[in-house]
Order: sequence, then structure tokens, then C-alpha cells
Amino acid sequence: MDMNSFSLKDKIAWITGASYGIGFAIAEAYAAAGATIVFNDINQELVDKGLKSYAEKGIDAKGYVCDVTNEEAVRALVKQIETEIGVIDILVNNAGIIRRIPMIEMSAEEFRKVIDVDLNAPFICAKAVIPSMIAKGHGKIINICSMMSELGRETVSAYAAAKGGLKMLTRNICSEYGEHNIQCNGIGPGYIATPQTAPLREKQPDGSRHPFDQFIIAKTPAARWGTPEDLQGPAVFLASDASNFVNGHILYVDGGILAYIGKQP
Repeated sequence: MDMNSFSLKDKIAWITGASYGIGFAIAEAYAAAGATIVFNDINQELVDKGLKSYAEKGIDAKGYVCDVTNEEAVRALVKQIETEIGVIDILVNNAGIIRRIPMIEMSAEEFRKVIDVDLNAPFICAKAVIPSMIAKGHGKIINICSMMSELGRETVSAYAAAKGGLKMLTRNICSEYGEHNIQCNGIGPGYIATPQTAPLREKQPDGSRHPFDQFIIAKTPAARWGTPEDLQGPAVFLASDASNFVNGHILYVDGGILAYIGKQP
């Protein structure tokens, strides 16, 4: 096997919402594999924060302000990237939000907002890059799905609906554009230790684990939270030529949660 098939040398990768967290970790791995990194975020403050973090890692990333739910803005950004840097080879639809609200307390407006960011935006971004991928004869689209693409859980009705829809959008992009040598796959992270989940992992005053932390550890065969670095290898694989015959697949990086029914009480 030619291990160079995992290289991303001379590839241009656009990772949405990659100023920090999972998106940043994926971009860092892509840069190490040879890719040119382009990212966007919702405001200049986040873009500047991202640019500083990339610079500290020695990565010459290009950052742009763009609301990925705005189709006109996304089209303009893709055109700008193509003019200034080149045709996008890899798109990672990473930007997302979650609202933890019981369904009967959630307004339709709040529901629509989650759907807009977590499902409509990946559609908009993919739609914007696919024509140039077709013209180039190759492309990779990676959607950041979730275990909620498969499971339900209280208070996340909008998020689960969006991520379930994103799973099927992934499969449909594969179905429509696979003949053009475009591979569209998803990554479904498990529970990942990030600054956003830190409060759920804090020790209690008596030294015990947070109840949610206990729940996750008990449900995960790996007996730990994942890290952003756990997603880097799968993300590089799905962006590289090593996965050229992998299409419409969701790769769950969850420490085994989806395979596990749990311990008997």
C-alpha cells in the first residue's frame, strides 16, 4: 500500500466554524498532512482568535467572516477563496449549535435556528463547492454528524432532528455526485472533552464525578471522554485518497457507545 495516499499535500481544505474546538483540531491535522487551511466563523472576533491560535501552531491559515446560513454570503466566500487561493478540494461542515430545551418548551423559532445552522448550512456550503469539484474531477465533503444522528435524548429534539437529517444529506450527496468522483462522508463524534463540556466533567465538592460525567463513563466502553485529537485520524482518512471508495458512510468516533447496551444494574 502506498502510504502517500493519506497525504493532503497541495489540497485546499475549508473547515467551517474552525476557530477552536473540533474544527480547529481537524484543521491542525490537515495542515500536518500538507493541506492549505481556510476557515470561517460568524464574526471577526472569533476569526481573529482562530488566526492567533493557528499562528501559535505555526499554521498559515486563512480566516474569513461568513454566516454559513446565508447562501449569498457563502457563494461570495467560495468565489473569493477560489480567486485568492484556489479551488476547494475538501469541505468540512463543522459549524453547529445546540439548544438544550425540552421540546414542549422550545419555540418553533428556536427549533428552526438549530435546523438552519446544523442542517441548512451544510446544504448551502456543499451546494456552493460541488460545481468546482465536478469541474476539477474530485472532491471530499465531510459532515460533522453526531451520535444524535442515530439516537434520541431528552432536551435535544432540534439537534437530533438536524443531525439525523445531516446523515441523510450525506448519503444523498453521495448518491447524486459520486459519479463525479466526489466522496461525501460524515464523522459522528461521541462525547468529546472540550471547553464547552468542561462544566460537565468538574469534580463535585465531595470529590466525586459530576453525575453526567459518571453517566458518560458508564455508557462508554472506552471508559473515558474522547478528545478532539481522537477525531484527527478519521478526518484525515476521509479527506485523503485513501478513502476514495468510501462514500455515504458515517464514521462514529464514540469510544463504542453506539455498540454498547450498558451494564446490568
